[in-house]
Amino acid sequence: MSIKEQAELVKLASPIMAGSSEEQRNKALMAIVKALEEHKNEIFAANKEDLEQAVKDGVAAPIIKRLKFDETKLKDVIAGINDLIGLKDPLFQKQMKRQLDEGMILVRETCPIGVIGVIFEARPDALIQISSLCIKSGNCVILKGGSETINSNRVLFQIIYDAVRKSGMPENCMLQLEARSEISELLTCNAYVDLLIPRGSNSFVQYIMDNTKIPVMGHADGICHIYVDKEADLDKAVPIIIDAKTQYASACNAVETLLIHQEVLDTFIPKLYSALKENNVTLRGSEQIVHLTGCSESSEKDNYTEYLDLILSAKEVNSVDEAIEHINYFGSHHTDCIITENDDTAEYFMKYVDSAGVYQNCSTRFADGYRYGFGAEVGISTSKIHARGPVGLEGLVSYKYKLYGSGNIVDDYAKGKRQFHFKDLI
Repeated sequence: MSIKEQAELVKLASPIMAGSSEEQRNKALMAIVKALEEHKNEIFAANKEDLEQAVKDGVAAPIIKRLKFDETKLKDVIAGINDLIGLKDPLFQKQMKRQLDEGMILVRETCPIGVIGVIFEARPDALIQISSLCIKSGNCVILKGGSETINSNRVLFQIIYDAVRKSGMPENCMLQLEARSEISELLTCNAYVDLLIPRGSNSFVQYIMDNTKIPVMGHADGICHIYVDKEADLDKAVPIIIDAKTQYASACNAVETLLIHQEVLDTFIPKLYSALKENNVTLRGSEQIVHLTGCSESSEKDNYTEYLDLILSAKEVNSVDEAIEHINYFGSHHTDCIITENDDTAEYFMKYVDSAGVYQNCSTRFADGYRYGFGAEVGISTSKIHARGPVGLEGLVSYKYKLYGSGNIVDDYAKGKRQFHFKDLI
């Protein structure tokens, strides 16, 4: 069966999925938790195969860290699913109820998007998070994970699909693709797929956007910045920067570029450089920072680079406006932070930095659906249409208008026999 034919079956299942009750969907999520716990040794064995193959293939250490799925990762994803179960149902929520005229009521109500295709990086936990979010939001999902985790993903998908089917979810509510060649065919399925969420490199996301008629939501690069203002608490700044760079260097919300106000550069950079060296972070700096630290000199290319590694570029700026200009020009509109004790400066920064997440005095690593209380996320969107930032349940629903009449016809209003009497009821 072709990918298009399989996608059509998923589309046919989507109205059934959309009509499922919160109780049914939560029951499916509970079944997933139970199945993951029961089959964890099978999952770990498959993951071990992927890790061994990744080492043989010379995969970079930060990527291998992402590939690993152990007891800690299992505990985290189960906690995320349990949090999802406890969240308010995103479906069938009345956003508006308006009387248009006597005997005619208009309601706007949330509903699933339908069929969501997610092409994601080599992280087994991502498959679980994406599947769980789609189930809770009543969406069918087509999954394509990275080839480096093919064994882990295959086992996880089967465990999850079997669990949700046994709990009453419709056949074909989920589909897994494995071959990279299948992506091209998926891109032609605009009649059956309502939204694509690609997670990967800038060039990959751009390729998806250029080769499909399906709406695409997501982000390409995660070039995140931290600006250390002249009124920053420098003792507070050091651990924030270290966390943002080292807590998970290969994540899209890790800081890549540091901007430091000229007035605090001489005091701050030696202190920071010492902490960076202790944490095995390579600093690439401007000419002035090289003079102060002896680090390697940065180039124009560093301004555009998402390292996904223990590398940080830094330069001095003369004002918050210069920092904002740099971030808006070189950044990826993902997550950017200001460190300052001046709340007015922070608000100014947050107002004019054009990013999905703008922070004051905290690590950029907080840009995450789980840490926002969304349960998990299908990805982080840097676009401005439909959803922005970590995409949780709210980003996976749309809405429909329901109009309840009593024999009303437009001709009566066009000829003036009747008039609209708008009245909001909620």
